Amino acid sequence: MKLISWNVNGFRACLKKGFEDFFGAADADIFCLQETKMQPEQADFSPEGYFKYFNSAEKKGYSGTAVYTKQEPLAVTFGINGRHTDEGRVITCEYEDFYFVCCYVPNAQDELKRIDYRMQFEDDMREYLVSLDKKKPVIYTGDLNVAHEEIDLKNPKPNMGKAGFSDQERGKMTELLSAGFADTFRRLYPDLTGVYSWWSYRFNSRANNAGWRIDYFIVSDRLMDRVEDSLILTDIEGSDHCPVGLILK
Repeated sequence: MKLISWNVNGFRACLKKGFEDFFGAADADIFCLQETKMQPEQADFSPEGYFKYFNSAEKKGYSGTAVYTKQEPLAVTFGINGRHTDEGRVITCEYEDFYFVCCYVPNAQDELKRIDYRMQFEDDMREYLVSLDKKKPVIYTGDLNVAHEEIDLKNPKPNMGKAGFSDQERGKMTELLSAGFADTFRRLYPDLTGVYSWWSYRFNSRANNAGWRIDYFIVSDRLMDRVEDSLILTDIEGSDHCPVGLILK
């Protein structure tokens, strides 16, 4: 089984940059998006053989998530237990043997202006994932907007305390991973450096590979024995993020 997640930073824009070619070549069983920045009717993309689900923000042109799946889920829900629904950040698809949760975690913003909301979101999400995990294993993926350890970004020292690399955000990731979950990429490649999923559009960052690894596939610990590979597809362009993937046995 092949799963793909991509922060497309505007789905309509990404569709003009080769998205359909990559989607077709990837042939994923589940393909999810973050930061779609659109309403469902605004995307002219309905691939044959896929069910599609959109969760759009109330604010136009902002946030948003989507899931394309070959197998119809048993159930699809939006938000976190009825909360955090207005920004279109979470879609959960229930399948026979796992839950698939696509998420676009809120950015803490400059000077951590939104850190309080971010912390509440993190706590609610962790509680939610733990509750799902009691029923069946969980696959949690998306732009989680945090580089967990220094190995996960090119320039850790000057970014200490900034959005995406604050002690608070990193601490919440540690809490999640301590609650029975695994960062699949880092489990498989604990010492691999220089592999990132997001690069600023400024300072020629992508060409210089001055990036951050902030897009993840996180799974219930008991699913790790089914994980064949965790991918970061750095050669795929079309957004300031690259896609990430998970191959399950």
